Amino acid sequence: MTKSVKLSKKARSQLATASKKNLPTIEELRNCIPKHCFERSPVTGSYYILRDGIVILAFGLLAWQLPYENVPLWAYIAWAAYAFWQGTALTGWWVIAHECGHGAFSPSQKLNDVVGFVLHTVLLVPYFGWQYSHAKHHSKTNHLLDGETHVPSTKKGFRAYKKVHDIIGDDAFAGLEVVLHLLLGWPMYLFINATGARRLNKEFGHKRIPKGEILDHFRPDSKLFPSTWKFAVFLSTAGLLIWLCILGFVGTKIGFWRLTLMYFFPYLWTNAWLVLYTWLQHTEENIPHWGVEEWTWLKGAALGTIDREYGIFDWFHHDIGSTHVCHHIFSKIPHYHAHEATRALKKKLGKLYNHTDELWIQSMWRVAKTCHYIDGVAGEQFYKAARDY
Repeated sequence: MTKSVKLSKKARSQLATASKKNLPTIEELRNCIPKHCFERSPVTGSYYILRDGIVILAFGLLAWQLPYENVPLWAYIAWAAYAFWQGTALTGWWVIAHECGHGAFSPSQKLNDVVGFVLHTVLLVPYFGWQYSHAKHHSKTNHLLDGETHVPSTKKGFRAYKKVHDIIGDDAFAGLEVVLHLLLGWPMYLFINATGARRLNKEFGHKRIPKGEILDHFRPDSKLFPSTWKFAVFLSTAGLLIWLCILGFVGTKIGFWRLTLMYFFPYLWTNAWLVLYTWLQHTEENIPHWGVEEWTWLKGAALGTIDREYGIFDWFHHDIGSTHVCHHIFSKIPHYHAHEATRALKKKLGKLYNHTDELWIQSMWRVAKTCHYIDGVAGEQFYKAARDY
């Protein structure tokens, strides 16, 4: 898939038919990947934690020298640059913690959970709560009822947003999409499960989520989780509260404004990056979403995911965006083997492998302008633009 291709409805139908016939089995895909790619080394994983830590420390030491009171213009620019690059570096730790949640850091899940819990808590992520919802995202990728994160709006549900689009215009609406996703997307997902599943999990009978029901990532009794996850969710929330108390103590020592400059502004950029990845890796005009009857796990993982190129940010973020198809099919493959595994998968999948060389920022803008709603939640659905409503 390239940036210049826009398939007609007929071509989409033909591609869907070909996909059903030609999609390899999970066994065939596994067998095409060198066996050592599935090996997980906590030593290698720890090296990347240390590498990222050195970068984070270096940025922090440089920023510590900047004036934070009566700030001249040059220092505002320097603080803005620091926030971006420190948030970018912290996203590396975020990705490794995310790998821990999948079991890709070490063969020991206990070690995975300890490392992931510490790293995610430092980044204000409820490790176990998000581990559960993210596992659901992987197990139900591009499922229109049970998928997690960036589940498309239906035409009916998009009606109010269409009114906004008509008032402010196409470009302004795309800009609003970018701001809402990157600034508010993460807290909205954590606190109210925005863009999450349309129905409750199996324990609650797969019923549609009742109006007014809040599915958050913090309460042990949130209906986002089955009852067996209550204690783990409690631990996540308790860890966050302890970390917030530590941050509060640090604020009393160095000043809360300086703490905001050093920690909270970079934190916003980290949030922006992680939302950007989950948004762009499954959102594209030619990437399908499926209703209950059409969806299968392998279609969601292989055909509902796209690899994009992120330039230097691939180094910072352990190639999470450029090897995402592999990550969804085999989430226990660690990032340092993901490119080799991706090359094997690309060869095996052939034309079914989704990839674009388009610059990621161009992809973001184009997706923000063209991927707004779907017609319904049955069958195979493709994104449509607000201007075509």
